[in-house]
Amino acid sequence: MTLQIGIVGTGWFGRMHAEKLAATEGVRVAAFCGTSREKADEAAMPYRDAKGYASLADMLDDRKLDAVYICVPPFAHGELELALIERDIPFLVEKPIGLDLETTKRIKEAIERKGLITSVGYHFRYMESTDRARELLADRTPLMALGHWMGSMPGVGWWRRMEGSGGQFVEQTTNIVDLLRFLLGEATEVYAAYGNRFMAGAAEGVTVPDIGAVTLKLAGGEVATIANTCAIQGGHRSGLHIYTQAGVMELSHGGLLDIEASRKTEYVNKDNPYDRENAAFLHAVRTGDPSGIRSDYADAWQTHRITMAANESAATGLPVSLAN
Repeated sequence: MTLQIGIVGTGWFGRMHAEKLAATEGVRVAAFCGTSREKADEAAMPYRDAKGYASLADMLDDRKLDAVYICVPPFAHGELELALIERDIPFLVEKPIGLDLETTKRIKEAIERKGLITSVGYHFRYMESTDRARELLADRTPLMALGHWMGSMPGVGWWRRMEGSGGQFVEQTTNIVDLLRFLLGEATEVYAAYGNRFMAGAAEGVTVPDIGAVTLKLAGGEVATIANTCAIQGGHRSGLHIYTQAGVMELSHGGLLDIEASRKTEYVNKDNPYDRENAAFLHAVRTGDPSGIRSDYADAWQTHRITMAANESAATGLPVSLAN
């Protein structure tokens, strides 16, 4: 059986997933949906018999799809997911899953009622180094963690507006928040401080903060701080450092550096985590077995709660409790 896949979104993520899917045995990229028919047709052009559509309804009416990839900006989530749920079509949605709690909770509850297979694109969970970190943590006591996402501001206009992206902590640093949850567990309290030191005066229409630091209390007793900036022009860095009684574990895109008292051990990622993420989702669509999916929508919603709490805390100056 060849899986027929549709993709919503014609930007980098949509095209990246399409290339990987097209190279996968037993998978066919059948359709693209974009903000215009022209963009969708252009994205679909490299794939034999794929068609472009200007609306999700048109795509779903015209093509019988086994699954859909949603790769759209944060502000565009909501009706897309609900339409797929209504038609019982499994989907993989790129992070972040939205800009508020109300819409995303409605989606989460609709998924739960249907028992629909979903996956959210937190690819850090699929790194081999993350697997190794979990193995090491089984025999160690985590004390605290320091996470970071340091880089420049993306050039697209929606990203620099709070109503478009939700800000850097929501749109980018969510990856580090999710990795922290995956390795150390849930947060119970969030306190955030944001600021704007440079970008508001350097680029037009900037309403997102360009610096931020967020402190989290975790249910296990650990504390963590995650910082980000989108104001530096070079030297991008992102990762999570976990401090234990044995030393420090430094996780990044490339792998894991495990630093103990008398030695350093490096674990390098060999497989592409996006490939592993796709394989888990496609297996679930084929078989109905979602056990290989490391972040479904309900799980990702817990990460989303933290990023929303950080924005709330930064706006009010008060800590936000996540206990319920």
